Amino acid sequence: MNATDRTPADLLRSALAADPARPLVTFYDDATGERVELSVATFANWVAKTANLLQGDLAAEPGDRLALLLPAHWQSAVWLLACSSVGVIADVQGDPAAADLVVTGPDTLEAARACRGERVALALRPLGGRFPQAPEGFADYAVEVPSQGDRFAPFAPVDPDAPALAVDGVELTSAQLVARARDDAAALGLTVGSRLLTGRTYGSWEGLSAGLFAPLAAGGSVVLCRHLGQLGEEGLAKRVESERVTNSAV
Repeated sequence: MNATDRTPADLLRSALAADPARPLVTFYDDATGERVELSVATFANWVAKTANLLQGDLAAEPGDRLALLLPAHWQSAVWLLACSSVGVIADVQGDPAAADLVVTGPDTLEAARACRGERVALALRPLGGRFPQAPEGFADYAVEVPSQGDRFAPFAPVDPDAPALAVDGVELTSAQLVARARDDAAALGLTVGSRLLTGRTYGSWEGLSAGLFAPLAAGGSVVLCRHLGQLGEEGLAKRVESERVTNSAV
């Protein structure tokens, strides 16, 4: 990655320029058997569409706070980078009542209703499927995002020194986030082409870093596993082999 990258969106742009076809996020849900693999280009396309939804339809502006009530999931990773692209603060598992808008999964819909701003719900179904019926008071992400543009340009440049992420009592600017991700990548032994397997949740910096930011900063990729404890030792060993895992953070 480029030494001049100062936001997560910068890191993604550098990854896209370096090798758009390589895998970036490989997601497993071991409770359902789901597997999704996203190349850098495909992931970046999802991010662009989501950022356009966020900036356009939802009228989010730099400095707005978005309560992100989602588990470790490939769509959660997309939202984190979309927030970075717009300049919105991603408040992971934050208080919806204190947020300007909320993005929620199906298990936290009631908590999300405390947000007085825009509300978006994700069904978290395989292949990004929609709800059979959209929850009342929420826009269905799977319905709204496909029609969004494939390219994104922010209305205002994102300030690297403005707050970008809040998680577990820690708030980081974009520049601080990138610096910590690079440090974590070094600590985890990640280099260009590394494949990091993690079963950590997205409820802490350590989980977010291993599950997205550190591999992105290193020019590597992540095998993001939800409900990894259901896999068993033999299954884990097979996954490590089949996914060509080089590093792990479980």
